[in-house]
Amino acid sequence: MYFVKTPWWLRSLYPALTWRIPVKEKILFLTFDDGPEITATPFVLNILKQYHAKATFFCLGKNVAAHRTIYERILAEGHAVGNHTYQHVNGWKVDNKTYLNDALEAAKYIDSALFRPPYGRITRFQSAVLQSAPQTGMQRNFKIIMWDILSGDFDVHISSVECLANVVTHAQAGSIIVFHDSVKAFPHLQYVLPKVLAHFTEKGFQFKSIPNLKKWPE
Repeated sequence: MYFVKTPWWLRSLYPALTWRIPVKEKILFLTFDDGPEITATPFVLNILKQYHAKATFFCLGKNVAAHRTIYERILAEGHAVGNHTYQHVNGWKVDNKTYLNDALEAAKYIDSALFRPPYGRITRFQSAVLQSAPQTGMQRNFKIIMWDILSGDFDVHISSVECLANVVTHAQAGSIIVFHDSVKAFPHLQYVLPKVLAHFTEKGFQFKSIPNLKKWPE
């Protein structure tokens, strides 16, 4: 089970995490988890370029190490990147040292202060440490980015049409939307991403990458 639209009570339990971004204009923040991947990520980059859209890619350190050229293309085309750990570890299922060391290993490959926990699962202790630079050894405070819209593109039990509806029905200005540039999600992604871009572009929205700021503008 997962929430397509993150409920207010869940956001209130973790107020130090970023669930959406306050904006005054019609802006959406597309994010892509788990890449870079040799088929899905170039597809995403090509579609984004068609719509002059920017996005944020939360990368796995092991995938950056394996596909450095694609990672460099993400940066060269003006998108943002974030740390998604090295091995895609679940913060609820490993000890704190293992989790934090995995994030530290990913930071060797991904130069970013943005962090997204795999599966959205992170403990309060892990969160507090990652947001406190002196304790991480990374010389920066991570800003932990969650989401308020989960597309469900990873879900093989829904149709691509349902996946599209998850986004167009719930997204609004300031929404952080999760897609996956992965093998598993690619069948849905091929169908949904172009339609999401077309739909919201027609409605006057812009697509921007998540800014690397300590505090969002009021």
